[in-house]
Amino acid sequence: MAASVSRPEPKFDWFIPIDGDGIRLGTQQAERPPTFEYLRDVVQTAERLGYYSLLIPTRFVNGLFDEGAPLVETWTMATALAAVTHRIRFLIAVRPGFIAAGLFAKMVATLDQISHGRVDINIVPGGIANDFERLGVDIDHSGRYEQAEELMQSCRALWAGGETDFEGTYITLRGARCSPTPQGTPRFYQGGASPRAEALTARQADVYLMWVEPHEQIAERVERVSGLYHAEGRTPHFGLRAHVVVRDEVDEAWAMANDLIAYADADVLQQRRGVMVGTPMTGQQVQAQRVADHRVGPHLWNGLSTVRVNCGTAIVGTPEEVAEELFGYWQLGIDEFILSGYPHVEECERVSQDVLPRLQAKIAQAR
Repeated sequence: MAASVSRPEPKFDWFIPIDGDGIRLGTQQAERPPTFEYLRDVVQTAERLGYYSLLIPTRFVNGLFDEGAPLVETWTMATALAAVTHRIRFLIAVRPGFIAAGLFAKMVATLDQISHGRVDINIVPGGIANDFERLGVDIDHSGRYEQAEELMQSCRALWAGGETDFEGTYITLRGARCSPTPQGTPRFYQGGASPRAEALTARQADVYLMWVEPHEQIAERVERVSGLYHAEGRTPHFGLRAHVVVRDEVDEAWAMANDLIAYADADVLQQRRGVMVGTPMTGQQVQAQRVADHRVGPHLWNGLSTVRVNCGTAIVGTPEEVAEELFGYWQLGIDEFILSGYPHVEECERVSQDVLPRLQAKIAQAR
């Protein structure tokens, strides 16, 4: 996609590590447990440095350390963190079906009021193998996407105000109300690499999120999903989720990447391998593909997929190399970048100081 003066200003987001944090990943316990005090440091650092938003994921068990290691609940923590920030937005990941739609719409509207309009929602319809079943939910992959579509539709209807009726396969509303409504309609973000996910996002989502892959694959996905959006009479917007490992010297960056997983526990590695058995998630399979030295591109490394569920690929290099790699994604049509690095406080500072100014200069020159 060619650069265009009509494109919005790019947005740069950070990540809230609800599994815990540190420089040694895949161990039994995190070096930095996900306490409120630590996560507050992460989000307040990102806010001070001018990031646009924070993605807080959703999990049922720890997905970075041992499954039994501490893991905070997404909505409760997001609410607490919103109360100790002032400007930065929160992109809150949710799995449809665990909270009744009418109540969920009210929860979003309430947090929107508390935060003065700083809430967006990341809809996560898919799930790793046996994940939903842990909490007694048994619904097939296609049903999850139908349920997700009904959730987005019913929430928008409720947020419009007035008395709402909605009749779906999974969600039924009869004379439901949501008052007060959000200050501004929260945006729905959605990812997923399957044809069903792409079709759903084109119909309902405001932003399509992708995990980082080589430029060629991202270009193909942007073109395909853009066509689906246009067929629905809608304008596509694209976001990219990526880890970054940045050091002044390239060899130091690659050494740091490998060190992140060098101390992983054998039981944790087995837990992560078990996640891949029978998973219906196309994107997860792509992230965990086996390649020599985990290098899926000159600056792309998927070693994190051995210790982490979901997004498992990082951009590795010097500040200039990482900025150039991200600029390539911007040229393809990405306008929002959700970044992270371990540990999240220090790397939030490093990326803000060393990478983003270079990237912003490249974008400004190309516009």
